[in-house]
Amino acid sequence: MPVYSMTGYASVLGQPGANQGSAASQLGVELRSVNGRFLDLSMRLPEECRHLEGVLRERVSARIRRGKLELRLAWQGKPEGEWPEPPPDALARLALLQQQVTAALPSAQPLTVQEALHWCRATHTTSAAADEDWLALVDAGLNALLSARAREGERLQGLLMERIGTLRQLAARAEPLVPAVVARQQQRFLERWREALASAGSAISQEAAQERALHEAATQAIRLDVAEELGRLRTHLDEIERQLHRGGELGKRLDFLIQELHREANTLGSKSAALELTEIAVDMKVAIEQMREQIQNIE
Repeated sequence: MPVYSMTGYASVLGQPGANQGSAASQLGVELRSVNGRFLDLSMRLPEECRHLEGVLRERVSARIRRGKLELRLAWQGKPEGEWPEPPPDALARLALLQQQVTAALPSAQPLTVQEALHWCRATHTTSAAADEDWLALVDAGLNALLSARAREGERLQGLLMERIGTLRQLAARAEPLVPAVVARQQQRFLERWREALASAGSAISQEAAQERALHEAATQAIRLDVAEELGRLRTHLDEIERQLHRGGELGKRLDFLIQELHREANTLGSKSAALELTEIAVDMKVAIEQMREQIQNIE
């Protein structure tokens, strides 16, 4: 399955059903989406489509899981100067309504020709498209939006794979430094231990002091050794790469894995006893933060 971004845009036009509406008038569907933790759908619908809101929500939620999505339905390309021929039944209905209004409100002004034509145009437009026309166009718009989100997701996938490669290179640079750093710190610890014993004039035997010093040096070496953190970091990178190749709905899972990468990089930095490892830890955090920003846009 492809990796889908939550950012996308689609706009489609379509003609209403056969023998309905003006050839110059088209149905328009526009969809915009940005990133969001859950599916947040807002709709802007013409009055004649208000009753479709529930159906539209079901259709959208069946195909899109996350993101802030705006769905807009509207008539496109209606020429203002074009007047539809008033249907006789519409005029008769309008005359009856005017009689009822003037009977209840004798002071009400009668309709003008222009007002009557405006009313007939609105009635004509409202009846010009069946529900099936709108729903079919929404389906086409969703197809176009998913294609746009897939293209953006492919770009994000490439960026994430580049950052994964960067982190693997940084881990490979850090790994051979660890034994030398640990050995160097052990030696420094033993030297300071001996200096402290000599200045204190301790009555402890030389053998006991040496044994205690070696024990403390080994304990410190365990605290400084980051091989385990580097191993876990590689494991998380393998899982992120596997998820990206699998595709589908994986944004939340990747977000959790990014938190784990941050944890390992922070531990590496806190344990670092050498400038080289500190610089590598900082570079790792920068790359991980760049990944986190991209993952925020993945569905």
